[in-house]
Amino acid sequence: MKAMFAGFAAIVLIGVAAYYGLHELGFSAQEAYSGPNVRVQ
Repeated sequence: MKAMFAGFAAIVLIGVAAYYGLHELGFSAQEAYSGPNVRVQ
């Protein structure tokens, strides 16, 4: 049971770190697929 909870915690931590890390590096879909001539609302 401990191993399962540790696995869930690791998944959550990796997901949160990846979300914020990729946004800091500019890998969001909005930044990757929009150019200077695209108006994003």
